[in-house]
Amino acid sequence: MDGRLRKLVEASEAIVFFGGAGVSCESGIPDFRSTDGLYHQEYRWPPEEILSHDFFERRPEEFFRFYRDKMLYPQAEPNAAHLALARLEQAGKLKAVVTQNIDGLHQAAGSKNVLELHGSVHRNHCTRCGAFYTLDDVLRSEGVPRCGCGGVIKPDVVLYGEALDETTLNAAVRAIRRADLLLVGGTSLNVYPAAGLLRYFTGAALAVVNKTPTPADARADLVIQASIGRVLGGFED
Repeated sequence: MDGRLRKLVEASEAIVFFGGAGVSCESGIPDFRSTDGLYHQEYRWPPEEILSHDFFERRPEEFFRFYRDKMLYPQAEPNAAHLALARLEQAGKLKAVVTQNIDGLHQAAGSKNVLELHGSVHRNHCTRCGAFYTLDDVLRSEGVPRCGCGGVIKPDVVLYGEALDETTLNAAVRAIRRADLLLVGGTSLNVYPAAGLLRYFTGAALAVVNKTPTPADARADLVIQASIGRVLGGFED
């Protein structure tokens, strides 16, 4: 772990981690807004349109073609950042992971208190009867996945035009308010309302670890422009 960050961690008793797509890049999951990211690739429709509630309703076949091709990475495994955060939680230092990611890698690494602002690909429900389906169920299906009742199975991911889950959002606000160290990593902080959660932090120190500058850098106590996995890697209890 970076020496400057280690000092902040050692001085803290209630750390909250706020992360985004950059956390999972080292697990082979591409981000969205970098030069090679998803939003810079060419499709018949812009990714922002495909990943909208309206598009899901109007063109479910095209939605699921894109979703399976570009949003699902079942082979991905936790990287050094995920594992370090899980160890921090086990050590009693880290109280919550607030993530914009939908891949479930924090839980796979061993983290328990994970607040998924944008949902998870591992949870899927029938839009008609509410029956639960796993990621494997969706992967085994073809075309538009359907429930036994005939309803369309929708991933529990927040699409453009949909509100964040209020229970998860409120839990994230409470965690950030109680934190003495807020560690922000692997996120451009350009996605709202998620990025707006930082305004609830009033603790002792704000640390930002990201490959590129973020809007929070000016108010941060520590800014490290590097990959979150490299910075957190090597942490030991």
